[in-house]
Amino acid sequence: MFVQMKKTIVTEGNAEQVVSKFSKEGLIEKQEGFTDLSVMVKKVRRGNEEVIVLIRWESEEYWKKWEKSEAHIAGHKANLGKTKPDYIVESAGGLYEVKAVKQPAK
Repeated sequence: MFVQMKKTIVTEGNAEQVVSKFSKEGLIEKQEGFTDLSVMVKKVRRGNEEVIVLIRWESEEYWKKWEKSEAHIAGHKANLGKTKPDYIVESAGGLYEVKAVKQPAK
């Protein structure tokens, strides 16, 4: 399994903007090798909020196919030149190869 992680820090009260963006139906769900996508919001009392998106793939090869696909590239080209929303403080990401998974005991 292969996981892409995206972390977005937003100003207080704006986490739902990011959650909404990644929760909408899109093309990624139809891609071969796509396993699932999770959107998580870190619990905070006040201040900036953190949203983590985990996108799981059966393998790194499937992720590469998606990254190189016309649909994915077209989506990024459509956003070229647009300024990022002012509520986004910081964003980062990473790619991970899953080495172990535990399942519930039976």
